[in-house]
Amino acid sequence: MTHAFAPHRHHRAPPWVHWLALACLALALACLPRALAQAAPSPAAPAPVFVIPLQGAIGPASASFAVRGMDRARQDGAQLIVLRMDTPGGLDKSMRDIIQAILASPVPVATYVAPGGARAASAGTYILYASHIAAMAPGTNLGAASPVAIGIGGPRPEAQPGPASAPASAPAGEDTMTRKQMHDASAYIRGLAQLRHRNAEWGERAVREAVSLSADEAVTQKVADFVAPDLPALLARVDGKRYEVAGATRTLRTAGAPVVTLEPDWRSRLLAVITDPSVALILMMIGIYGLIFEFSTPGMVVPGIAGAICLLLGLFALQMLPINYAGLALIAFGVACMVAELFLPTFGAVGIGGIIAFGFGALMLIDTDVPGLGVPLALIAGLCGVSAIFVFGMSALLLRARRRPVVSGADTLVGSVGVMVDDAGQVPGAPADGWAMVRGESWRIHAPGPLARGQAVRVTGRHGLVLDVAPIHDA
Repeated sequence: MTHAFAPHRHHRAPPWVHWLALACLALALACLPRALAQAAPSPAAPAPVFVIPLQGAIGPASASFAVRGMDRARQDGAQLIVLRMDTPGGLDKSMRDIIQAILASPVPVATYVAPGGARAASAGTYILYASHIAAMAPGTNLGAASPVAIGIGGPRPEAQPGPASAPASAPAGEDTMTRKQMHDASAYIRGLAQLRHRNAEWGERAVREAVSLSADEAVTQKVADFVAPDLPALLARVDGKRYEVAGATRTLRTAGAPVVTLEPDWRSRLLAVITDPSVALILMMIGIYGLIFEFSTPGMVVPGIAGAICLLLGLFALQMLPINYAGLALIAFGVACMVAELFLPTFGAVGIGGIIAFGFGALMLIDTDVPGLGVPLALIAGLCGVSAIFVFGMSALLLRARRRPVVSGADTLVGSVGVMVDDAGQVPGAPADGWAMVRGESWRIHAPGPLARGQAVRVTGRHGLVLDVAPIHDA
């Protein structure tokens, strides 16, 4: 048996397929060097430099912003953190929070007092002493690091005249509390100076005598490291320098390094607004007035909700500020007196006492003399005036409402006119009982004589649920 085999046929691809494959191969070869360059780490690419601006009084908001900024710089692999500072001082707790973050930072921190005309006074001097690098722009100054006295109008220690290089003098003529604050602050800045190899003797003078230095004098006194007119000049000065950070030596490569400037986010901006003592006091008063409105006229809802929100924000801000609890108690007592004035007929005595207590409490509320962290006298006077208008205005309205005649209720039925709905009585001259419609309500009535259905009657008295009526005769 013969088997026939069909010949094997080879299928050839069309020419355009070959050309497409060659084009793809050429494109892949062209992109290969760039892909390899991006995949391989570039040893020459410098790490970024993060700039954190600190302007104004150092408080809870600026401390939170600085600490979170340093943490972000560490996470993003920064090689240097620059605190660009212009501050008149700030709160002790906020200052120590920033310094603790600097001392614990694995990234070198440079404090740069800039621009020209800026200052690093009081708390700013401590922060500069704690930094790994201290730089100042021309025309800037630092110093006056004395701790402010606690209370209203507490005086600063008097500065003793003398050259900047003179040894620190011991505090004289001061009470025990002031001496304790002085010794604590002196030891703190001396420890920072020894850690960063700065002028500890001048640092103590800045604390005890409130002396200050210009930028050039700070470099001469070994308080600052150098003067830099701008940020590029600062980066050029520290390029290639080695610094001991967290037990390790770090070499800076700041030439051509990208600069990332952090700006306060919405949280920092909100915190900065509500932690202003003036704003905190206003929020608290708006909250109290809103709740008073809500309790005096239940059901309005909006004043109650707005008042609760403002009161909570104000209390949140106050717990972050150095408040005097005697001042807070006076404010609470004053508000209680003003509320009592609304409901007690004291002819203004309690209200005036409450306004006076509120004014003294507002004066004592913020327990510091740091510039920018006090409540202005003009604001306190304005709040007292608004409180007086509110209290006495509400008292006048409530008093007028009390004196207004009653326009509803059973006691107002006497004198009202009604209509008989049935016949009452059959015997002339004998008392009669029946029903009448008075003010849209059906009442049982008692009359001295018979009354016909539909006759108009006038209410002359009431005994429980029975009305005394008399017929109205047409003229």
